[in-house]
This record gives sequence, structure tokens and C-alpha cells, in this order.
Amino acid sequence: MIDPSLGEWVESAFQVDLRGVVDLLSRHLYSSPRVYVRELLQNAVDAITARRIEDPAAPARVTLEADGGTVRVHDTGVGLTEEEVHTLLATIGRSGKRDELGFARHEFLGQFGIGLLSGFLVADEIRVETRSARGGPTVLWTGMADGRYRVETAEHERPEPGTTVTLTPRRDAAEWTAPRTVTELAAHYGSLLPIQVTACGVRVSGDGPPWRAAYPTPDARRAALLDYGRRLFGFTALDVIDLAVPEAGLTGVAFILPEPANPTVRAVHRVYLKGMLLGERTEGLLPDWAFFVRCVVDASELRPTASRESLYEDDLLEHTRDALGARVREWLVGLAETDPDRLRTFLRLHHLGVKALALHDDDMLRLVDRWLEYETSDGPMTLARFRARHPQGRYTSVVDEFRQLSAVASAQGVGLVNAGYVYDAEIMARLPRIDPDVRLEPLDPAELATSLGPVDPQTELAVRPFLVAAAAALDSLGCDVILREFDPASLPALYLSSRAAQHRAELREARENSSELWADVLGAIENAVPDDRPRLVLNHRNPLVRRVVTLPETSLATTAVQALYGMALLHGHHPLRPADTAVLNRSFLGLLDWAVVGKE
Repeated sequence: MIDPSLGEWVESAFQVDLRGVVDLLSRHLYSSPRVYVRELLQNAVDAITARRIEDPAAPARVTLEADGGTVRVHDTGVGLTEEEVHTLLATIGRSGKRDELGFARHEFLGQFGIGLLSGFLVADEIRVETRSARGGPTVLWTGMADGRYRVETAEHERPEPGTTVTLTPRRDAAEWTAPRTVTELAAHYGSLLPIQVTACGVRVSGDGPPWRAAYPTPDARRAALLDYGRRLFGFTALDVIDLAVPEAGLTGVAFILPEPANPTVRAVHRVYLKGMLLGERTEGLLPDWAFFVRCVVDASELRPTASRESLYEDDLLEHTRDALGARVREWLVGLAETDPDRLRTFLRLHHLGVKALALHDDDMLRLVDRWLEYETSDGPMTLARFRARHPQGRYTSVVDEFRQLSAVASAQGVGLVNAGYVYDAEIMARLPRIDPDVRLEPLDPAELATSLGPVDPQTELAVRPFLVAAAAALDSLGCDVILREFDPASLPALYLSSRAAQHRAELREARENSSELWADVLGAIENAVPDDRPRLVLNHRNPLVRRVVTLPETSLATTAVQALYGMALLHGHHPLRPADTAVLNRSFLGLLDWAVVGKE
């Protein structure tokens, strides 16, 4: 502002509306008022840590009490002097205790000194009674939600250094301050803390993370960790993987899901920071491909977000994510060497994650090649076995195409792999990286026609009138007709369309549905594509086709060919154009009419 008498700028301090800050915390920062227990517990742990730096033999205890009327948190920490009370408790945004005492703190909220404010989520008044380990009297600080506070010397001296925080809950916060709730929240957040935490007479902290505990045998450790995962996640893991990232001060365990997981749903993990629970549904700890893993980790160097309910995305978290993904990858490679049966079980459940990793990892590609079974024209088998049997094998990237052509290809001695599922076609294309001799190429359906046996010349000469009429019947549909002999004999007709023909048909459809400008552009592109028309291949080994090609009436033969054309489209799951649907309906009604008239 400007002082009118001096004509100069005069600096003024911001006025903070504490009630507005508390409302901001409750509505936009914290997910629930229950975090007040975590924040008060964190402050107590920080105070104990600070005291034990100077006095390693100092007691390390935190006690929470709740009687329905008040909530009290006692700690045996470093405590505060009167000056520190004014400096640290009455100024929002100033560094927390640990920084003031020369102990650098990593947690974001501690650096901004708003942890104690979380008490106002459930109370209108907070009382802090504290005695410093550095000496001085016991000081009482009382803060109100409207921004007022007072500091005074306590009437009674504390017997030892430490702090007691007392909350007087509001009536609308009774559910968060009940004894049972306080006990459950203290256990929820502080079960892995390395100090003794007692809530309402119940010890809620254990002996630290179970993966760091000593066990008599490896089997006993595995059984204990599996039981731990069952209690946390509700499933008995397929396997347990030890995790460690020294740069992040991280240790923990990963549990492999025992049933298929949805790869589109992001995996969530249980993350602790220095023994304090950060979140039980934390995302982004592992690469996206590891959706089949659930982790429990404790880290000291990862940064939390402002709410301390998720992790801050930075270079260290990215490095941690890569390192944990590498550990899961190592486990997979080791499993292939030590326990193939368990690996097969894993691949049946979680092949999508392994396929995703194989797209850029040669070791995983070798694992997929050797162990993962694919659907082939010879039945389920691994790619390595299939390639040994069919050095010149083919694959199709469309599931329906495989289902249509696999029996025909097998009968002609052409090996065919179904690569129509996610990542499969890319994996086929990458196989030469691990085996330069691989000749597994995509199948162009039109190529299959060259493998089908021709009919003998006399038969072809005898049925030529029929083939001419059949060609005329399908010419308007852009399809040619040929006669071949092939197995299986139960298949009367096969619709084969080359990649070029499919591309040309897509361009034609797009041109018909486009504006005049784009129609001209698409028309030019369509003209540049080779005019390789689809073929309806009639199987002369099929009894029905043998009768159809000898029909004396041209109109009836035309109707029969159109019916076979429609059936071949449906059998191959090809899309039906309006013209195809019309021909199919017309041929069906024509045959029905002929059957009725013929019977009469």
C-alpha cells in the first residue's frame, strides 16, 4: 500500500484466515479427517527421532488415549522451549521441528509446518503441553480454530521431556475420535514404526517390516510373507519377490496375483515412508506392464505429495519404478531356470504383462518364445516348437481369419499361428532379434489359394458353363470364383481376400461416405492400389458343391453360388456390406422358394 503522507510504499504482512486454511485442508488436501491421527503420530515420531540424535538412549514411546471427550497423544520426544513454541506452532508455513533442530526432513508437509493443523479437522481447540530436553519449564500452548492462541507456563511440571497434544473434538467429529477408531487408525498408519506405539492400551506397532525379520528357514519366511500378503490384500500370492532400491532407501516385497488381472486397471500398492503408512492404494510405483504385482514397500527417500497420500513424480521415483520393474523381470528369468512348472502357471495367468515386456526386452522375448503356448494350426504349442516344425510358417493377426483358415492351412501342410491377440503380431515381427533364421511371415489369405489343389482338366472343362454363370453372379460384388480341391471336405466354400483387396475395399467405403473433396483424394489413392479382387474358392471335394456345379438351370446355379458366397462371408466373420446382405437375403429366399415350388 502507499502511505499518503510519505508518498512511499509501506510493506504489510499477509493476514491468514486459519479457519479458511483448515477448510482448504479438509476439502481439497486431505481425503478424510482420519489423517489427523497420522499427522499427530508423525509429529511425535519426528520429536523422538530428534531427541535420540542427541541422546541415543532416550526412551521412544508414543501413547494415544481417547475417552470419547478428548484425544491425547503423548511422546517422549525432544519437546519445545517457549521460544520454539512461538516460532514453530504459531506460524503457518515455517519449517517443522526437525529442520529447526538441525535434522533435515524429507516429508513435504513437515517442511511447511501444517501437520498440527490437521487436528482442527476434528477439533476447535488444540492444547500442546511440552517440555524441552534442552531445559526450561513446561510450556502450554493453546490454539483455537479461529486463529487465536496463547502461550503460558504450565501449572504442573512434566516429569520428563516430551509433548502431549490434546484435542477437544467437535460434536460432528465423534466418529473419528472414538476410542476404537483412534486405535484402528493408529494401527493402520503406524504398524511398521520402529518405536513403541500404544493406542488405548493396545500396542499397535510391531517389530518393523516382516520382510526384515529373522526366520528359522527360507520356507518359514516364505510362509510368513504369504500370510502377511493374505492379510493385507485378501489373496494367497502365487509367489513373493524381495524388493530393494538403495537409492530410494526402499525395501519391501512384491506379491504375484494368483488369478488373471485386468491390464487396463492400474495396480495399487501399499507404501510406507520411514515406517509410516503413506497410502494403501498408491499408483505409479511399478511399470504399467507389471499389473499382475501388488507391492508393500518402505522407503526413506521418496517424496510424498502435499497430502502425504501419494508419491511425488520426480527422477527418483522414475528410477525406482525402473529398478522394481527390473527386479520383477529378473524373477521371471530366474523362474524359467529354477521352476518351469510355476512359470507355466504364471504365464497362463499373466501372459499379457510378459508380452508387453517382450516388445522391448530380448530376454523376455526368449521367455515368450520358449515357454508361452500359442494357438496354432497344429494345436497349442510354443513358438520355438512351432518354428522347429514349420520353418516357413505363417501367422495371421486377425483371430477370425485364423479360425477360418487354420483347418485349411493345416490340411495343406502350411503351419499357421494365431497372432490376433494383443501384442502377438509385434512379437512375431521381433522374433528375428533372437533368431536371425526365423522366417515366420504374415499370411496373405490370397496366397493360400496357390496351395489348394486344382481339379482335373476334364472336370474343369465340364463345369466351365457353371463357373461363367457364377462369375457373372458375383461380378457386381467385386468377387471372382474359382474351383479347387482341398481339405477339409466338409467346408464347401472359402472366401479369400488379399491385403491389397481389403485395403482397396476400405478406401472405396471411405470414399463413398466422404465429401466430394475427400472422395476425389481417396479415389486417387484407391486407383494406386493393385486391383486384386477377392476370390470365392469352391471346394470340389464337398458333396454339396459337386451337386451345385452340375445344376442344369442357370438361375438356380446363380442363386446357389450367391448363397455359398454369403455363407463363406459369415463363416469367415467378414463384414457384410449392404450389397452382401441383400444378396444373402435374396439367395436364401430364392432357394426357399425353389424348395417349396419343387416339392409342389
